[in-house]
Amino acid sequence: MTGKPKKMEAVVLQLPSAKRYQENFDKLLEQIKIHKDKHIIVVPEVYLTAYDYAHLTTAAKFSAKALKILKQEIDEQIVAITLILEDGDEFVNQAVVIHKHKVVHRQDKVKLFKLGDEDIYLRAGKKRKIKPFEIEGVSYALLICFELRFKDLWKQIEGVDIVLVPARWGLPRKRHLEILSSALAVMNQCYVLVANSSDSDMASSSAIISPNGDIVMDDEKEAIEGTVDFREIKKIRRYIVMD
Repeated sequence: MTGKPKKMEAVVLQLPSAKRYQENFDKLLEQIKIHKDKHIIVVPEVYLTAYDYAHLTTAAKFSAKALKILKQEIDEQIVAITLILEDGDEFVNQAVVIHKHKVVHRQDKVKLFKLGDEDIYLRAGKKRKIKPFEIEGVSYALLICFELRFKDLWKQIEGVDIVLVPARWGLPRKRHLEILSSALAVMNQCYVLVANSSDSDMASSSAIISPNGDIVMDDEKEAIEGTVDFREIKKIRRYIVMD
């Protein structure tokens, strides 16, 4: 692909995490195969293992092995997933973006959710690592779940075409997720792709949101499909100039 395409087909997954890691991984591989025609796949936050604090070492080892397999499997697609990984004697929640059998972007979660004890078990990433990155002419950024609430992080990713948001966002704050992700799309005049867990205590609300605020969402589906139309980004940025 040379330069920016006119359109890209995307899917955001909306899956519950089973207790058996392998069951989750098998489901993910199945979904990747089903959606082999999609350019972008976004996976809910720590989908493979959830926040299994009682077995972090096991979760990290499984995630590392799964990552090796995913790199073998993923060619032309762009897949964004977050994993519990071991770094020295600490653990991180790391987002990886895989394309053409390589990890093309890594980013540790910076804003840990204290209500869920993330700050007790995980090491926070560096804020400066949250920045735009490019794949074949398209500019991306990535915010992990709770990070969506921080306006200073919005400023750091201003101007990108697509924001990827893997999330494990709780059901009591469902409307917050929907409002914030829609506001980011409209303010940044970009597409926002949200993949959230559908566990019983999670919000679902996975969505593909256009720069005009149009939303594709269905809490009953395992996968939400939609189109990223770069002409829509260009049009709204031309008509509503934010300088």
